[in-house]
Amino acid sequence: MYLSLDLQKVMTKKKVSFEYEEITSIEACDENIQSLYSEAQKAKEKAYAPYSNFKVGAALLLENGEVFTGNNQENAAYPSGLCAERVAIFSAKSKYPDVAIKSLVIVTSAKNVQAPVSPCGSCRQVLLEYEFAQKKPFDIYLQTKGQGLIKVASANHLLPFSFNSDMLNG
Repeated sequence: MYLSLDLQKVMTKKKVSFEYEEITSIEACDENIQSLYSEAQKAKEKAYAPYSNFKVGAALLLENGEVFTGNNQENAAYPSGLCAERVAIFSAKSKYPDVAIKSLVIVTSAKNVQAPVSPCGSCRQVLLEYEFAQKKPFDIYLQTKGQGLIKVASANHLLPFSFNSDMLNG
């Protein structure tokens, strides 16, 4: 016996959306975010990006007040490099594995940035992993035009239909 389905009845279209805050100038942010932005800019200048010339810097603030930075590290044996966000997070978590991340700022050297400079898929998954592990989200600030930023309240907004360790124990 064959099962026949009317696809019009079982298929539904849905939209995925999220809220974000548009910040037109870094001066509109509190001192912690201004400091993270400055640290991310410094980290970006030290990036090793001889192949893409796309330098990225990241700075994160832990709940204990410690700040960690990272920058992208490219390699001729692509994809052996690592993104700025993961460099910063892995560095922070290697020293303070049990301290929650509070905020993350990501900047780039790209000229004429119009859209937010958003993490790659691998970085989004790593951000989600640490949010899941600490059982609460953290603010992510993405560079836009000039000194503008987009504030996203959770990595989950950057990667809908996310995957976490709960799904491994099914």
